[in-house]
Amino acid sequence: MANIEVGGKSYETDEEGYLVNLSDWNTDVANFMAQTENITMTDQHWEVVNFLREYFDEYQIAPAVRVLTKAIGKKLGAEKGTSEYLYGLFPYGPGKQACKIAGLPKPTGCI
Repeated sequence: MANIEVGGKSYETDEEGYLVNLSDWNTDVANFMAQTENITMTDQHWEVVNFLREYFDEYQIAPAVRVLTKAIGKKLGAEKGTSEYLYGLFPYGPGKQACKIAGLPKPTGCI
């Protein structure tokens, strides 16, 4: 286990940098994690992150990329429900990067 420090507070992460305690998540932690992933958060990034958090609250699982693209397409529009759009926002994997920034566990099936 490791720790990150954000705003003078320490947060426990696993060996891959995902939060151990999902309740520790806040926007400051999200912005810090985005920086470590070389992502500058925009409204489009936040839209996906907030979608993922709502999805997790409802289903208690972080969706794999295929499920994520389909679900985002239904909720946010077909133009946003594509792999190209999501990889444009999260180039190292919309599942892995977006879930990490959203304070969620790594999606099942992500390497």
